[in-house]
Amino acid sequence: QLQLVESGGGLVQPGGSLRLSCAASGSTLDGYAIGWFRQAPGKEREGVSCISKSGGSTNYADSVKGRFTISRDNAKNTVYLQMNSLKPEDTAVYYCAARGLWTASPMCVMPMYAYWGMGTQVTVSS
Repeated sequence: QLQLVESGGGLVQPGGSLRLSCAASGSTLDGYAIGWFRQAPGKEREGVSCISKSGGSTNYADSVKGRFTISRDNAKNTVYLQMNSLKPEDTAVYYCAARGLWTASPMCVMPMYAYWGMGTQVTVSS
């Protein structure tokens, strides 16, 4: 059974950077497309960025384009989300998730993601 654990969250000032990691256990990530999602207080969970199984295709929400970069290192069984120029509106719990269907696509359709981590808190505040 694939298990995912997020790390790297924390408190950062506006304009700062964080790198989130999503590490897998119980199985290897190289058979899955991976997505990062976030949920802010009082809001619905939304897709942030997703990456295909090979890493060759990526997808970003308009709100993070040009600021966030998703990548994967299948040898380390880890997916990353580099977040730069952080804004207060990026404050949320960030989750990584894995999808075993249509893995060549970087789509961020939440119901298609079967495996979820517990999340890591990101707070952007001065």
